[in-house]
Amino acid sequence: MKNIFKPEVTADFIERINKLSPSTKGKWGTMNVSQMLAHLNVSYDYIYSEKYPKPKGFKKFILKKLVKPIVVGDKGYKENSRTAPDFVITDEREFEAEKKKLIDAMNKTQQLGENHFDGKESHSFGALNSKEWNNMFVKHLEHHLKQFGM
Repeated sequence: MKNIFKPEVTADFIERINKLSPSTKGKWGTMNVSQMLAHLNVSYDYIYSEKYPKPKGFKKFILKKLVKPIVVGDKGYKENSRTAPDFVITDEREFEAEKKKLIDAMNKTQQLGENHFDGKESHSFGALNSKEWNNMFVKHLEHHLKQFGM
């Protein structure tokens, strides 16, 4: 698995994102490219904002036991996989604004580094080690950049 905390890996992802345009079409799914960028931004909003309330009780238990292994494990996502409600983007989004927000968050994450994320509490899954954080970031980016031909 690539290591998102390495500058060259983040730079590669950003280069791929910069090849997208507002007219880039997806190979599967219903999101347009701007919605996809906004969808990717939710992961970083979970970390860097208080926009979404944290799950509690039974919902958090289910997320930790059933969803966490899929999200932070080594295996990639299947095409047309289901997503959590917070990640469903149905309204129109501004391409350049979403792209800039995503790139800024990726750069911030890379600069904070592995040590910052090792043991950091996630929005939905409790504390994750840096490998789990990395897997979550890389798998999500890879999945959606491939969806849009990058």
